[in-house]
Amino acid sequence: MKHEITPQESKRGQAYSLWIKSPMPMVTLTKTFDITRLQKIAKQRRVKLNMLLCWCIGKAATQIEEFYTLPEGDKLFRYDRIAINVIVNNIKGDINSCDVPFVDDLEQFGSAYTTLTSETRNTCKSIFNEEYMIVGTSAMTATELDSIVNQYTDKFCNPMVMWGRYRKGWFKTTLPISFQFHHVQMDGGHAAQFLEILQKTINAL
Repeated sequence: MKHEITPQESKRGQAYSLWIKSPMPMVTLTKTFDITRLQKIAKQRRVKLNMLLCWCIGKAATQIEEFYTLPEGDKLFRYDRIAINVIVNNIKGDINSCDVPFVDDLEQFGSAYTTLTSETRNTCKSIFNEEYMIVGTSAMTATELDSIVNQYTDKFCNPMVMWGRYRKGWFKTTLPISFQFHHVQMDGGHAAQFLEILQKTINAL
């Protein structure tokens, strides 16, 4: 569920005043992650690495209070649930979006991820859930990427986590990940904390 809140009565009141009218309110941070454990588990369990990473992103996001508040137009909304948006290549050669509700149980999330993304792929229809605070993801694995800066549109202010192909070394596998967020939603410190928690979540999986 989501409900509108009064900006000046929220913790993001000052940020709202500073950034809601900004022509470019998005900020992008990039960090190189060690995903050695993630890749190992994906192979052992025969599950998609992308699914595991999406679960880790959701797990980390739920630990940052600011993720649950999001500007939409000139309004500010508070959510009580988070979902991960996945870009799906459909059977027609095009792409669709698929919102996968985050749950703490990895097996349950994995099942929903597989079911929903398969439905999206085969029907060529996007699955949206407007009652969830959506964390967008985009995996561009056709090449290795150092950083990604996404376009900004005032129709989509959600945080976005993006990456390219991982890099396999002798002893570890690394992946640069870019995180874009709206400055009304959170400050750089919150974003940096999210990235730190994400690495710890990957390590502890």
